[in-house]
Amino acid sequence: MKLGFEESQAPYSSGSQNARAWTEAWVSAWAYCPHCGNAKISSFPNNSPLADFFCPACNEEFELKSQKGKFGKSVADGAFKTKCERLAASNNPNLLLMNYDLKSLAVINLFIVPKHFFVREIIEERKPLAPTARRAGWIGSNILLGRVPDSGKIHIVQAGIIRPKELVLSEWQKTLFLRNESPETRGWLLDVMKCVESLGKRDFTLDEVYAFDRQLGELYPGNQNVRPKIRQQLQYLRDRGFVDFISRGNYRLRS
Repeated sequence: MKLGFEESQAPYSSGSQNARAWTEAWVSAWAYCPHCGNAKISSFPNNSPLADFFCPACNEEFELKSQKGKFGKSVADGAFKTKCERLAASNNPNLLLMNYDLKSLAVINLFIVPKHFFVREIIEERKPLAPTARRAGWIGSNILLGRVPDSGKIHIVQAGIIRPKELVLSEWQKTLFLRNESPETRGWLLDVMKCVESLGKRDFTLDEVYAFDRQLGELYPGNQNVRPKIRQQLQYLRDRGFVDFISRGNYRLRS
């Protein structure tokens, strides 16, 4: 894998158009499929509704977002209604997020949010465009990256360093069990996973996760049994090999 862009891939006078051409050409040339390990992914025709690339071996689809600075807690995305409709679809795209440097014309960070981390709770509805706008009334969406657990942000390139492919594929497989659940069920699982990861340590206790009961209660105001729900999610994560049960009230994140 080579991190630099080819300057010959700059056919536009606009900097943003050139950046898009560079980043898309780089993905076509160097990115591999993290699902099956296929060495190449292919481009969809321009202006495809949501996806930009697909894997010809396993048919996984990918949407690319790229920018110079690091991504914050949210990422602007396409039409809100379309995004919500695609959540439960088998071809809902995985999200590739790239940071690049224009001085060195190179990729700095590239990470992927697998599609099984997409639930309704992380899709935010934006305000309709003003009546004076070219697409007056159009309603876009934001992807709330801040609500995605760290295990749902798999780095292929990090701080200018290419991570081993086998490690990327292993991290992908680690959370693939989430695809067996509906988007509604996954919401609770992902929020409990994020709470566990935010503790910043491998060994943790049930009481430490219970400390998030108020925060989780605010996210799910209709649920009056937050602590039993937390225990249920930890049992599920234990059964799927994401965490290990050590002793009564004690767990460990599996590496």
